[in-house]
Amino acid sequence: MQHRIIVLGAGYTGATAAGRLAKRLHRDDVAITLVNAEEDFVERVRMHQLAAGQDLTPRPFAEMYAGTGVELKLAKVTAVDADARTVAVTAADGTAQTLQYDTLVYALGSGWDDHGVPGVAEHAEQIASRPGALRLRERLAGLTAGQPVVVVGGGLTGIEAATEIAEARPDLDVALVARDGLGDWLSDKGRAHLRKVFGRLGITAHEHTEVAAVEADRVRTGDGTAIPAAVTVWTTGFAVHPIARATTLEVADNGQIVVDRTMRSVSHPDVYAIGDAALAMGPGDKPLRMSCASGVPMSWQAADAIAARLTGRKVPTVPLRYFNQCISLGRRDGLIQYVTADDRAVRAALTGRLAARYKEIICKGAAWGVAHPVMGPVRRHRVVRAEGRTATETAAAPTEVAA
Repeated sequence: MQHRIIVLGAGYTGATAAGRLAKRLHRDDVAITLVNAEEDFVERVRMHQLAAGQDLTPRPFAEMYAGTGVELKLAKVTAVDADARTVAVTAADGTAQTLQYDTLVYALGSGWDDHGVPGVAEHAEQIASRPGALRLRERLAGLTAGQPVVVVGGGLTGIEAATEIAEARPDLDVALVARDGLGDWLSDKGRAHLRKVFGRLGITAHEHTEVAAVEADRVRTGDGTAIPAAVTVWTTGFAVHPIARATTLEVADNGQIVVDRTMRSVSHPDVYAIGDAALAMGPGDKPLRMSCASGVPMSWQAADAIAARLTGRKVPTVPLRYFNQCISLGRRDGLIQYVTADDRAVRAALTGRLAARYKEIICKGAAWGVAHPVMGPVRRHRVVRAEGRTATETAAAPTEVAA
């Protein structure tokens, strides 16, 4: 009987993990099913581009996984029973089905977080998903010259959204509302360049400003100030998918699944969690932030650990650290902030057109890596099974060694 591996979610992490598992394990021994609601890969790091009116390259999963043995099931995940080892899904036509797994890779990711601020859900737009980016694209297309657009959130997503919109639509009045100072986590060089770009693009920065409410035509700040907004874009961080919290899996206060160094659930050894869905520790014993930069190495680690445990090999460890933060500032400018292993800015930063090209290479590389999850020769190993034991029991964790 084949060992059943189900991967939930086909973002950067889930799609990479499924492909990498297919390259590590013999096809006769495993059945790998990737569950996702959409039939093609979404480049989440480009959603601000999509919203600003640019068309992205289609990346169908049918082509990506052709000949790999990965089965794509187009369905929405509705529940996980971690004790019964089942997943409930619903297809687009409403058909419900229950899937049984031996090993589960949970990669359902995250969506936008309104933080309970009044009016956000009713009046703001988001770019944490393709449907959200497409709705924002439609609304922006309907605006006329001089109308105000307010981006709430001074992190990477907010900065990229504000600069992309301002560059694509110089006729609009774009503003960004940041709870802290503009780019205050960056180096001096990085902050200076960011302010320079905001000035060149005519973006107004409302710094050290809390948003108390969002209305149909304005944003209200904590001190009662009203900032006009024909469109409000909400980019104040991400909230993990709620399904994990409804299970018996051990989760953190924010709903992330608590995992060990190999991305294995600390409460259910047949479950692995990766990407935004997982609470994993990085250098300095600091939680990895929700990002593609964190998620892809997590997917490598999980896939390699699963394959090693199923085949009786030593479990490798993949380095989980940061090197830089890549920020696009429209299509012709960028900022590459170099950081320490635990994601703290250092003095060095790359700016301008060269940084924009660098960021574009990173984005293309991330998409290429999903379709090519293993570098070098492919070696598929056989799954080891002991008579009278389940596949999960057979997959005992051997000593871990560095790759």
